[in-house]
Amino acid sequence: MLENILTDQACEQLRTLISASDNIVIVCHHNPDGDALGSSLAWAEGLRTAFGKQPEVFVPDQFPDFLQWLPNSEKIIRYDKHREGCDFQLQHADLIFCLDFNTLSRTGEMAEALKASPAKKVLIDHHLDPDVKAAIVISRPSASSTCELVFRLVWQLGCFQKLDKPFAIPLYCGMMTDTGAFTFNSNDPDIFFIISQLLTKHINKDKIYRNVYHNFSENRLRLTGFVMYERLVVDAQHHASYFTISREDMKRFQFIKGDAEGLVNMPLQIKGHKLSISLREDTEKDNLIWVSLRSVDQFPCNKMAAQFFNGGGHLNASGGRLDCSIEKAVEITKQAIEAFSDLL
Repeated sequence: MLENILTDQACEQLRTLISASDNIVIVCHHNPDGDALGSSLAWAEGLRTAFGKQPEVFVPDQFPDFLQWLPNSEKIIRYDKHREGCDFQLQHADLIFCLDFNTLSRTGEMAEALKASPAKKVLIDHHLDPDVKAAIVISRPSASSTCELVFRLVWQLGCFQKLDKPFAIPLYCGMMTDTGAFTFNSNDPDIFFIISQLLTKHINKDKIYRNVYHNFSENRLRLTGFVMYERLVVDAQHHASYFTISREDMKRFQFIKGDAEGLVNMPLQIKGHKLSISLREDTEKDNLIWVSLRSVDQFPCNKMAAQFFNGGGHLNASGGRLDCSIEKAVEITKQAIEAFSDLL
C-alpha cells in the first residue's frame, strides 16, 4: 500500500478547496519537459473526471515537438502567446496548482502574474527547497517525479478507479522521462507498483517510449552525430566531459525545441564516466547559455549547478544558465570540474 503524502486534515482541506473553486488553473515551469507536461495534463484530467471541474493548463512557453502527441496537449495554453488572457484568468482564478517547480522564478515571464494572483495555491513538486507561498505544499524531493506525486495524490483521494488512459498516459510519460526511462532515481519499489497500476488502464508503454525517444527528425540525428564527434570534450583524468552547441550549429541542423533533449546523457556511456555537461546558446538572446548536467552514483550535479551555473536540481540531473559568451561558459565549466575533482 502506498504511503499517504498528505495528512488526513490536509487531504480534506484539499478536497474543500477543489469543491469550492470554479476557476482552476494548472501551471508548470518554463521550457516544460515530460514531467511538467505529464503531471499537469494528468492532474487536469483527474480534476475533470473525479471532481467535475474544468481546469485550464498554462505553460510559460513552447514545449518540445516530441511531447505534442500527449492526450489533451492541444488544450494547453501558452502564456507567451496569450499573455493578456492568461493574466486575466490568473487574476480571477479561485485556485492555482503549481506543478513541478519549487520557486515562481522558474515560470519565467509568468512569475509576476502568478505572484500577483489572489487565488489560493497548491504546490506539487519534487525539487529541493520549495519556496512558493501556498495553502498546501506537497513536496517530496525523494520522489522520482512530480508525476509520481500526482499519482500518489489521486490514489490517496480514492479517485484512481475513475480515471483512464488520458490520465495514465501522460503520467507514465512524465515518470519515464524524468528517470531517463527508469535508469536513474528509480530504485523505489513503489515506482513499479505505480507502473503496474497504470498498466491496468491498458496503456501501451512501449509506444509511449517510441513516441518520446524515437520521434525526432533526420536533422536531430545528424546534430547528435555532429555534437558527439565535433563538439564533445572528454576530460579522461576527471571522468567528465562537456560539449557546446552554438547558435550557428543549431541553424545548420535546423534546430527545433527539444532537439537537444537527451544529448547530455550520451557521454555517460563512456566507461568510468561520472559527469556530463551540456552548454547550449539560447536561440534568440545573446550571451545566454543553457546548462544541463548529468551524473552517476553520488556525484552532486545540484551542488555544482548551484555553485557555478546559477541553477540547481537533483543529485544526478540538474540545470542552470550563464549570462556570458559560449567561450566564457567553457572556462567556467573547466573551473567547475576542477573544483569538484575530488568527487570525480
